Amino acid sequence: QVQLVESGGGLVQAGGSLRLSCAASTRTYGNYAMAWFRQAPTKDREFVAAIKANAEVTAYSDSVKGRFAISRDNESTAYLQMNSLNPEDTAVYYCAAGFYGVVWYRYDYWGQGTQVTVSS
Repeated sequence: QVQLVESGGGLVQAGGSLRLSCAASTRTYGNYAMAWFRQAPTKDREFVAAIKANAEVTAYSDSVKGRFAISRDNESTAYLQMNSLNPEDTAVYYCAAGFYGVVWYRYDYWGQGTQVTVSS
């Protein structure tokens, strides 16, 4: 069992930056790929970024590539650095742990989400 807790969301103006954190239980953190998904009102859950357990391979959706960066430390935390935010990035962002991939069902464990709102 992996427990995930997101933090760092909030309200930011267009063009600004936010850094999301995902604190995982240390028991099995190093065995899982980590990922970020988001869900905007009326929209389906959307892949954002993923990182392998060894942290050497990452993937990004086309909509965030070049603006967002996923990373992880050697302890228990994954991060999502978000730059050049625009209103289309407004969504609830979810951290996930599981098998590396770009589809939601690859991931077995999920945080409760953190709201990111970008104003124009």
